Amino acid sequence: MLSPSIDTLRLFLHVLAAAVWVGGQIVMVGLVPRLRRARAEIPRVAAQAFGVVAWPAFAVVVVTGFWSLVEVDVADTSTEYQVTLFLKILLAMASGGAAAVHTVGRSRLALALGGALGLLLGLGAMFLGYLLTTGT
Repeated sequence: MLSPSIDTLRLFLHVLAAAVWVGGQIVMVGLVPRLRRARAEIPRVAAQAFGVVAWPAFAVVVVTGFWSLVEVDVADTSTEYQVTLFLKILLAMASGGAAAVHTVGRSRLALALGGALGLLLGLGAMFLGYLLTTGT
C-alpha cells in the first residue's frame, strides 16, 4: 500500500470540499423542482440547509487552495500550468461570488443566474484542477 503524505491529505481535503460544493449544487438542481411542487417554501428551506454544509466546504476549498499555493513553487512551473492555475482560481472565486448572489438574491433573476453561474463556474474550476493534477 502507498503511504499517505501531508500533500495527499491536502489534495484529498481540497477535492472532497470541492465535491461537496459542486456536487451539492448538482443535487439541488435535481431536488428543487420536485420540492417546489410539494410546497413553495420547501426549496428555500432545503437551500438554507445546504448552505450550512456548502459554505464551510467552500471555505475548505479556499484554505486548502492557498495551502497548495504555498507548497507548490508556481514560479518553477510552465507558463501553461500558471495560466491554468490562474483560470482555476478565477473560476473558483467567481463560483463563490455567483453563489453568494444566489444566496442573498431576492429576484428570480438573481436566484437563477447566481445558481446557474455558481454551478457552471465551479464545474470549470474542478475540471481545470483535474488538468493541473494530471499535468495533461
